[in-house]
Amino acid sequence: MDRIVTKTPVSTRVLHILAWILLIVWGLLVLFPFYWMLLTSLKGYGAYNAEYVPRFYTLSPTLENYATAFTAVPLARYFVNTLVFTVVTTGLMLIVITLSAFAFARLSFPGRDLVFLLFLSLMMIPGELVVITNFVTITDLGLRNSFTGLILPSVTSVFYIYLLKENFEQVPDTLYYAAKVDGTPDLVYLFKVLCPICRPTLVTVTILKAIECWNSYVWPRLITDNARYFLVSVGIQEIRENGFGRENIPAMMAAVVVISLPLIVIFIVFRKKIMAGVARGGLKG
Repeated sequence: MDRIVTKTPVSTRVLHILAWILLIVWGLLVLFPFYWMLLTSLKGYGAYNAEYVPRFYTLSPTLENYATAFTAVPLARYFVNTLVFTVVTTGLMLIVITLSAFAFARLSFPGRDLVFLLFLSLMMIPGELVVITNFVTITDLGLRNSFTGLILPSVTSVFYIYLLKENFEQVPDTLYYAAKVDGTPDLVYLFKVLCPICRPTLVTVTILKAIECWNSYVWPRLITDNARYFLVSVGIQEIRENGFGRENIPAMMAAVVVISLPLIVIFIVFRKKIMAGVARGGLKG
């Protein structure tokens, strides 16, 4: 029996080709700043300043700028500070949002729906509006220039509570009722049943929060004026203002590459989990 071959219309193939061309052009436009940043970081200081017309390549790449980035300024300290801030903040936030989402999804208490509605209403308030209140509170508590002051305002997120609550509610109620019949405490059910089932969403939240902490700038800039507590976001501005940034652009680009690399690697490695977790949390079935 002959196989029936269905030919794709010429117009459809042309549209596919045009779509690919547009995607390639758009991808090149998006990636070009990263390419330019990496290229500049590989150019020597003299070679860069000798270019009256910028070149899109270099015949003599050098890693000297990366050595300068770690020796001329305390970039390593900024990295350690950011790592501590990111790990502790993300860990505390996971505990807070997991317990909160479980309470709103599975526990029954007076005013639960009203409280959750008030929580959701907070999402309508721009974060910049509460910065002043947080700044005054942290200052009154004497927590400026400390990791505690950096971390406290970031240990919860209404959006992540909502996302995780929706995910918890997708788990059949029969599992919860069966666990209660067996005498399983709520916390045991949460960490032994719900969390393993909802692991994709938890992984997604963890990655997104880590990226958010790594890129945090406004709050660390306000609450710290001591270089001992600078994060990479604040430190890169300090490098530009008081380090080598205004004169030694290649070394500045090397510092930016080093700071950006962890986030790029995290996103490339976990991009599928991020998309799957967000899609899973947004579906209600």
